[in-house]
Amino acid sequence: MKIDFHTHGKLAKKLPFSREYTDWLFCEAQKSGLDALCLTEHFNTLGFQEVYRYICGCCSRDGDSFVTESGFRIFPGMETDIAEGGHTLIIGPMECILEMNQRLEPHKEKDSFLPFEKLTELVEEYPVIFGAGHPYREGGHIQELPQEMQEKFFFLDVNGKDLARDRNGTWEKMHALSRKLNRPLVAGSDTHQSFQYGCVWNEFERTVSTVDGLAGEITKGAYEIRMSESLTFKVESAGILKRALKEIDALGGDYVSVLLKGAEI
Repeated sequence: MKIDFHTHGKLAKKLPFSREYTDWLFCEAQKSGLDALCLTEHFNTLGFQEVYRYICGCCSRDGDSFVTESGFRIFPGMETDIAEGGHTLIIGPMECILEMNQRLEPHKEKDSFLPFEKLTELVEEYPVIFGAGHPYREGGHIQELPQEMQEKFFFLDVNGKDLARDRNGTWEKMHALSRKLNRPLVAGSDTHQSFQYGCVWNEFERTVSTVDGLAGEITKGAYEIRMSESLTFKVESAGILKRALKEIDALGGDYVSVLLKGAEI
């Protein structure tokens, strides 16, 4: 099972949810060679609940995952900010993700983000897996937290955007952090649109449908992290497309119709 652990289903946090755009993303992810993804949408994105309820309605459930008509598998999750600065990844059953997101409602603005310790207390109430999102990204301070706090993470995100900027440096820092905390590395593209799918992924020895299954395979080390030879090109192209589509929207145009004109979903 080829799976990306860090993806988004919207072009940008402040834009309305588009069913057509999200459907297109899932189709493109499958075309890129992936079998599954973790949808770690920003916890404070506009229409968070709408995105996930749409997936519930258009996909069939298999364990904790949701499967499209074409057989593509989606694991619910969310990317959550902390007051100290930095992002965390939470992956779990749909009911847990929706309930956690609802409980985080008072903490979705920058000046009200939960401190890391309070967020971990919430996480520990649910059967989810918890990851450090791109811990060395500029503006983040996860790596400065006390070690006993960092050890609350189950996995560490080797991020496609960071690899594109500094491949060797990113691997060096992430391997060092993995050794220090004794936590596994898991790869995620961090994409908001199609070109970035397949820049980096995890190749599991078997297909799983539950969060426990994901955790078990990671714990056993029954997977390999793979990178595309064109990783940097994919990420840079994705950034250009994202900026262009957001500009279309800012000028009053319909970026979805421009993007999907003539496309088959």
